[in-house]
Amino acid sequence: MEYVALLRGINVGGKNKVIMDELRRQVEDMGCADVRSYINSGNVLFETDVPESEISRAFAAMLKERYPFPIRLAILSREDYLSEVPDLPTWWSEPIARRDVLFFTREIDAQHARRRIKSMPLGDEAIHFGRHVVFWGKFSESEYLRTAYHRLLMREDFYPLLTIRSGNTFDAIATLLTRS
Repeated sequence: MEYVALLRGINVGGKNKVIMDELRRQVEDMGCADVRSYINSGNVLFETDVPESEISRAFAAMLKERYPFPIRLAILSREDYLSEVPDLPTWWSEPIARRDVLFFTREIDAQHARRRIKSMPLGDEAIHFGRHVVFWGKFSESEYLRTAYHRLLMREDFYPLLTIRSGNTFDAIATLLTRS
């Protein structure tokens, strides 16, 4: 089965440095095959016969053992990741200022996060709840500082338990998974 691992907070502003070549080798050492990464922000695609819950625990343990800083991660199967694509809202493919995807890491209470996000008063923005993620669109760059995304999301107790990817990164990973 093919998976994508999305690591939170690595290689940002020179902090929490993870060399992707080394990470790929570490994932191969776990017994995974066809390991590849996409850009330098902690997106790793790989294949294994190990069930998702087990590979998620093993991946987290490997990160804890190898790196001196905490790394949270979300792991989705190819099927789960791609299942989000057919239900994307129309605004996702329109030219808007910013598109982001919020992935829930292993430690998050997803229901709590969804409830809190639903309660946020939206500005010039839209949200779409997928099965495993939240899609967030900001329509105007000039209004970005007034959006709930900017003003409220980062203050939430669950924010450190999210890993966020740009819409372009989400789309590129979906394309890589489709070609597999």
